[in-house]
Amino acid sequence: MSRTKLVILLNVIIVLGPNHSQGSIARSRETAITQAIKKVGPAVASINVMQKISLYPASDPIFRYFFPPEIYPMKSSGSGVVISPDGYVLTNTHVIENASKITVTLSGGNEYDADVVGVDKTSDLALLKLEGKNFPYADLGDSDDLIIGEWVIALGNPFELFSVSNQPTASVGIISANHMDFGRQNSGTILQNMIQTDAAINPGNSGGPLVNSVGEVIGINTFILSGSGQGSIGIGFAIPINNAKRIASELKNTGRVNRAYETGLSVKTLSRSVLKYRNFPFSNGVIVDFIEDGSAAQKAGLTIGDIIISASGIRVNSASDIRKVIAERDLRSGDILTLKIYRHGKYQHLRLKLGSQD
Repeated sequence: MSRTKLVILLNVIIVLGPNHSQGSIARSRETAITQAIKKVGPAVASINVMQKISLYPASDPIFRYFFPPEIYPMKSSGSGVVISPDGYVLTNTHVIENASKITVTLSGGNEYDADVVGVDKTSDLALLKLEGKNFPYADLGDSDDLIIGEWVIALGNPFELFSVSNQPTASVGIISANHMDFGRQNSGTILQNMIQTDAAINPGNSGGPLVNSVGEVIGINTFILSGSGQGSIGIGFAIPINNAKRIASELKNTGRVNRAYETGLSVKTLSRSVLKYRNFPFSNGVIVDFIEDGSAAQKAGLTIGDIIISASGIRVNSASDIRKVIAERDLRSGDILTLKIYRHGKYQHLRLKLGSQD
């Protein structure tokens, strides 16, 4: 190598060496996770709630008869996410329940009074509205397109930490499982089709977004399993965003969720003696004794005399069992109820699309 070429090469190394290395390291710190947090973070809300609770000063029923309860103010907090530039905020119903005043704080510390557009206790979702425009908002993804093991980020306001730095707290994990059903709770909430994650979700995270690595909201963080009852043990659950989008749309348009439906179907319980006498190869079921013309049942292909053995995989023995399946799976007009039937000595599966009562 000539002396001239060597000098040029050394100059290139000197010029590019340290700065080039630092630049590479800086770029390597920027990952899909950090970019997703940067993208969604401004749309994450801290929700502070003033509540009024009534308590009796004594447990004696006679005392309660003569003296009214005393009203006490109470503060609580949770999380939410702005889903549109005109200030609609999605959160959990249990975050804002019994609120007398709701204040929403966004990244940077800007505070807004929030109005309740609508609440749905069954899904544990609520929609709020901020006055103003051009709010930062999050992109909503597709919770039907999830991969077990893909990276996710839980953003929110655990333990009111949002107030310390005026920005959301982030925790990272993976999607541990999907389609987790817990049924109807004592509160009336139906927890079904939930997304499970090991991203740390703690008190105050409720209502905040679960975000994928491309910066899309795929769920609304809702509850955790906790051994101590105080914090995360790596088992948290989020409402799928596709469910939340449907609920939010109804709340925005009407302020409530309409769960009225029709099947156009009438059934009778098959007694054990009939089942035994007919020597059916099953021990439960209801027989179809009426189908309304043009109804959802007729469109599904049901006929009088069909025996319905199960609905959405759940064995049925009465009409109330079918209604219970519809209620516990939170099915509504337009949703599909899968029926296993017995007809002319053969099993069949039919898809009944629930009709509306309009």
